Amino acid sequence: MSADKTTIQSWIQNANTYLGIEFGSTRIKAVLIGDDHAPIAQGNHDWENRLTDGIWTYTLDDVWEGIRDAYANLKADVLSQYGETLTNIGGIGISAMMHGYLAFDKEGNLLVPFRTWRNTITGPASEELTKLFHFAIPQRWSIAHLYQAILNKEEHVKDISYLATLDAYVHWMLTGEKVTGIGDAAGMFPIDSKTLDYDANMLKKFNDHISSYGFSWNLSDILPKVLPAGTPAGVLTSEGALRLDPSGDLRAGISLCPPEGDAGTGMVATNSVRVRTGNVSAGTSVFAMVVLEHALKKAHSEIDMVTTPSGEAVAMVHCNNCTSDLNAWVHLFGEFAELSGNKLDPDKLYGLLYNKALEGDADCGGLLAYNYFSGEHITGLSEGRPLFVRHPDDNFSLSNFMRTHLYTSLGALKTGLDILFKEEQIEADMLLGHGGLFKTKGVGQQVMADATGLKVKVMETAGEGGAWGCALLAAYAMKKENSETLADYLDHHVFKDSEGVILDPSKEGMAGFNAFMKRYAAGLSIEKAAVESI
Repeated sequence: MSADKTTIQSWIQNANTYLGIEFGSTRIKAVLIGDDHAPIAQGNHDWENRLTDGIWTYTLDDVWEGIRDAYANLKADVLSQYGETLTNIGGIGISAMMHGYLAFDKEGNLLVPFRTWRNTITGPASEELTKLFHFAIPQRWSIAHLYQAILNKEEHVKDISYLATLDAYVHWMLTGEKVTGIGDAAGMFPIDSKTLDYDANMLKKFNDHISSYGFSWNLSDILPKVLPAGTPAGVLTSEGALRLDPSGDLRAGISLCPPEGDAGTGMVATNSVRVRTGNVSAGTSVFAMVVLEHALKKAHSEIDMVTTPSGEAVAMVHCNNCTSDLNAWVHLFGEFAELSGNKLDPDKLYGLLYNKALEGDADCGGLLAYNYFSGEHITGLSEGRPLFVRHPDDNFSLSNFMRTHLYTSLGALKTGLDILFKEEQIEADMLLGHGGLFKTKGVGQQVMADATGLKVKVMETAGEGGAWGCALLAAYAMKKENSETLADYLDHHVFKDSEGVILDPSKEGMAGFNAFMKRYAAGLSIEKAAVESI
């Protein structure tokens, strides 16, 4: 039951609130939660990456304009709902899309434009480091970007004093602390889950490997310090408070939890931090994460090894493309509906088309599509071309067309998960789903269950997303009792009464998805030819 207005006003006045701010690919979201962990206000800012000189990037001005606008909108929401000016907060957490490359010199100047996770420009470095470490190093990872810059003999490398992810950078600017959460750090460089720090053996291998270049730094000097969830991570400075709230209303001295990547906040928001739990986030990109009860037998380029925010080993299958092409087709049908004089609001449009997909043949009637807006490392594509193809005699219907685009949004993910579940024989009890794919009730959830062969649960809180998860991490850091683990805190204080809908995979759906995947694998040469030809 939601708290009443008077109670919430008291929480705001007494700083019994916790703020999470997450930088997503297309939106910066700020969520304020109360003492009961439920959201009480939020603010958003839409933004978009840009392709500059072949690099997907955001400027630092984009970062600060965006976070200030998101916070200002949240502050206005608090004032509008509760008549209170937000001046003090019990704790703050910063989160962002993981990986990428933000390199600074000793004066704090950005040396080259921010290189985001979306770039697939580090192939040689990724391959060489994977061999050096005997550990899969994806192209997105910060260490791959750094080593590729070394291989490219980029002039700026010698001047690096600090290498950060986006959330680590923002946290540094707010607190002065060069730290990051262990889950975020696991997307920069491999982590040892026993020491809860960067893998010391791999650090030495890397430093030895680049010793001939004569840099004045070694890797451990320039990476942020690793902190598990619940660890103090600094306080908001006067300069940081003004960066966030230029009006001067926000007080300095507010404690911050370790910054985290969006994978970690997604695990928290879906209560998927215990062994054998897993979650899948499906929106612009898609990734699935399973907390492991035993190590993998060998390294796989399709599977990232990361951690929970408290340091447990996690296998992650990450794909660059998910719903972008699907959304484009829905938008096209929306244009036609408007042209016919039947303009539909987005929720109704998606509901009609998604539910129509469930009427289609389980194998999509022979149709095939690829949703690649950008490259996809799991299937060996450095670039993408959205593509739809069919035989003349396939069962070409609206239901099969929509089902095909739902299936292909999970095609690359299915490829990676098959390695995890079939080759490595990793087991999971259930996947917790969150993200835009699950917004239309029962459709994306059923497709995901059929694709993975697992029960899929979508909770009422699934739509709250990573900013809510980040606010929960801030609350955990400030409110946990003694040695209470993150998993226990979430179970006992946040999700105790949480409800959700669970769907089982169907035999027909699983067989249909597997039949589609045979076409998907066989047709990849068509996608590769499209990349080469247009």
